[in-house]
Amino acid sequence: MTSKSHFIPNFELRSITLMAALTVGSALAAHAQSPDATGTKPATPMATPSTQSTPAAKATPAQTTETIFVRADANKDGKLSKQEVARFPAIEQRFEEIDANKDQFVSREEFEAALKS
Repeated sequence: MTSKSHFIPNFELRSITLMAALTVGSALAAHAQSPDATGTKPATPMATPSTQSTPAAKATPAQTTETIFVRADANKDGKLSKQEVARFPAIEQRFEEIDANKDQFVSREEFEAALKS
């Protein structure tokens, strides 16, 4: 029995967006729990009804794209290799398509263009 890969439209974009949202949320949670400059952890005030309804600031698509690219770029050389995207199946499956200039690397521009398509 052979397995057949099913393509779900926009699945890759949704996966990347979800991963970015989780990354940003984790970073914000870690930052909120870090001690201040004096070495003491600030007291967390109880939420009041007026602050509970205040919507949190949302990341813009450009910030989300930047976060994903930076996280995927393990060696921080400004481009993604096949080895670096191996941890991200949605990107790995489309690597050849995303690599527009066929140099075996995905640049930030190629990455952003692929997310827009």
